[in-house]
Amino acid sequence: MSQHLAPLTAAGKALHGFAGSHPRLTADSLRPYAGILGVLIGSIIGTLSSRVTTFGLLDLRGGLHAGFDEGAWITTSFGIGQMIAGVASPYAGAILGVRRVLLLGMALMFTSSLLAPLSPNLNAFLAMQVMGGIGSGTFIPLTISFVVRNLPARLVMYGIALYAMNSELSQNVAASLEGWYTETGSWHWIDWQYCAALPVMFACIWFGVPKETINMGLARDLDWPGLAYATIGFALLYAGLDQGNRLDWIGSGLIVGLLLSGGLVTLAFIGREIATPRPFLNLTKLLRGNLLLLVLLLAGFRFIILSTAYIIPTYLQTVQNFRELQVGDVLLWIALPQLAIALPLAALLRRIDGRWILALGSVLIGVACWMATGLTSDWATADFLPSQILQAIGQSFALTALLSLIIRSFNPADALAIGSLLQISRLFGGELGTAFMQTFVRVREQIHSNLVGLHIDSLATQTADRLAEYQGAVAAHTADAAEAAGRAAKLLATTVAQQAAVLSYIDGFLAAAGGAFLCLLLVALMRPPPPSPFFLNKG
Repeated sequence: MSQHLAPLTAAGKALHGFAGSHPRLTADSLRPYAGILGVLIGSIIGTLSSRVTTFGLLDLRGGLHAGFDEGAWITTSFGIGQMIAGVASPYAGAILGVRRVLLLGMALMFTSSLLAPLSPNLNAFLAMQVMGGIGSGTFIPLTISFVVRNLPARLVMYGIALYAMNSELSQNVAASLEGWYTETGSWHWIDWQYCAALPVMFACIWFGVPKETINMGLARDLDWPGLAYATIGFALLYAGLDQGNRLDWIGSGLIVGLLLSGGLVTLAFIGREIATPRPFLNLTKLLRGNLLLLVLLLAGFRFIILSTAYIIPTYLQTVQNFRELQVGDVLLWIALPQLAIALPLAALLRRIDGRWILALGSVLIGVACWMATGLTSDWATADFLPSQILQAIGQSFALTALLSLIIRSFNPADALAIGSLLQISRLFGGELGTAFMQTFVRVREQIHSNLVGLHIDSLATQTADRLAEYQGAVAAHTADAAEAAGRAAKLLATTVAQQAAVLSYIDGFLAAAGGAFLCLLLVALMRPPPPSPFFLNKG
């Protein structure tokens, strides 16, 4: 066995001996295509569910009569559930089989989606959010396992491309869906929408994903203490990151406690993985080859994707006063190219070195972010399209090539654990991107507001002219000169705040462009990928 095909994990070692019991499907039957459709729906739901909830948070809080601080835990609780499932999925999949775990995850997600809008109070809704996160959190990690271990070899790359496509697609249709539900229906459909999609996914998984024997004997070979440490540590860190900006980071004892305790438990997990003979993840082997760089790149691209996905809707809502449906009109055009790119890109990646596509994607993302630094307070829908369509294409190139290179780097028996690693990297990368950009933009806005304010001289001619213009406009609605002057001063302050916000968003795009440059440097450090049966020119 080649060194790069040696299993990296305890689950991989255990399942390696059972490889013969997982025969590949044949491309001449309908089953692999039904399976691909099922796991694609699942991966879209896994990403879409958290994104729609973020856009609909204001409507959810209103429907549940929750305050700002209490309602902020709605998205956090869902993410914690997804993190728990991301860690536990390889264990459950190894013992019970991928098909059973996916069906169980769908049952949890369906139940939570159906009951959450009917919750009598916020605590009940949060419990449903955790349950839904655990259910949907099984979809993405187990997708990779099905694609790598069960699809015909010549279809593996196409399955990977469709899997990668879901990120851009889900990220950018969420605002349109949430806006349409709240404009034409009610906030309840933010959750109920999944009750329509999950039965279709259930039928596809039931028919397309092969049954597997329950292997309870594998339980003794798995690292249960490592599972406990990782679950607790990662969940605590995720909660701290998600709530950090709202509670001002080290200014909050809760955030310090979450991050400190999560960090200590995660260190215990790392120590356990180094010391145990049967680790959840062999960290020594992980450092070999390109796998560590690939995991860092995945986290880095998620950082960039979530950073820019935060800036654009925030700008449109803050500066242009757009509603979610109007924001969705902008983002929807970014999602559409994915449908045309996925399959041709998969065919291309079967024939050339994925590092070139990965590098090209990084360059396109960086150029797109740099183009967006031309932002002004006059920008609206059409102004974002050139840069964001370019970024969407770059992200599709980068993520699909990245996943293809990851597939080359591990034994198919490790697919469950690698799927878990990808999910954890995806969640942490996205959360770090959102947390960083929220804090970065907030701080930069304060700085720009102060600097712009310093250059406004109340005695200067331009300031007096602007105040007179505002006062003249206000005077048409009030006969009180003092009131008109006060409102004119408030309008000037609003203009200063708006310009400070625009400048802070420009800084955010520059930071994202810098992140793309760092990703390009990581690509340059990668060695040629090893041969893989999934990337032959024929078959």
